[in-house]
Amino acid sequence: MSVEVQSARVNTMAPEGKDHLLRVVRKERQNFYDLIDSTDDETWKTPTACTEWEIRDQVGHLVDVTEGYIDRFALARAKEPFPDGLGLPGMAGMLDAGSKRFRTVSRADMIARLKESSDKLFEIFDALTPEQWTSEMIPHVYMGPLPTMIYPAFQLIDYSVHSWDIRAGLGDVQPLSDDAANTLMPYMFIVLQVTVDQEAAKGFDATWGVRISGEQGGSWKVQVKDGKLTYEEASVAACPVVFNFDPNDWVLTAYQRFPGGAAIGDRALAYKIRRLFFKI
Repeated sequence: MSVEVQSARVNTMAPEGKDHLLRVVRKERQNFYDLIDSTDDETWKTPTACTEWEIRDQVGHLVDVTEGYIDRFALARAKEPFPDGLGLPGMAGMLDAGSKRFRTVSRADMIARLKESSDKLFEIFDALTPEQWTSEMIPHVYMGPLPTMIYPAFQLIDYSVHSWDIRAGLGDVQPLSDDAANTLMPYMFIVLQVTVDQEAAKGFDATWGVRISGEQGGSWKVQVKDGKLTYEEASVAACPVVFNFDPNDWVLTAYQRFPGGAAIGDRALAYKIRRLFFKI
């Protein structure tokens, strides 16, 4: 099976992809704003598809991470020592606490606070030079120093996936936008790399295939060995099991919103693969 490299792909990890990424993030942020602006004090407490979080907690999470990113950019640019990353296994619990600490703040104040802090963060993003996009390192709370271009990608994840969570909680399940899903596609491999559950991966050595449809899709060979996940764009014809995704299902499966992707081949292996990752 041959692998076609799609000319339509935009590499947002490179400086030339900056404008595309920021355009898509702004669009998804506006969609999120439209959702929360349409709530009232009653629907503000509606449960969402992100278990344990109500709509107000989704907004609290965005405030928490947005203000955290602003603080971390300031820390790095003041040449302060980088604190060690706290690690990803405990991240879900700490983000949960961070989002819920705002529950006593009014709906209007939380929405205004998010929009104000987001405007400040996007001023930082807009001003990034091509060199800063890939070379300036900013200390992430959980992952340690990361290049600046990761931060708008994290914002895209938050605004698009959590908009999906809110809509699902309100009974309006619909896929992510094509722009968001296609732009996030390569980042989901990184998500899988950093969420391998080391206990589940003990003694596990396997290779499988991932096919993703769409104009920016393709096929990738994925391997977990010695607790580490690697991937490469390649033919998956010889893989014992292949997962077939559309871009939306790929993103939402990587973020464990549901177990998407039709598995073809060794179903017992597919079952084990789906349980290799912890949730963040």
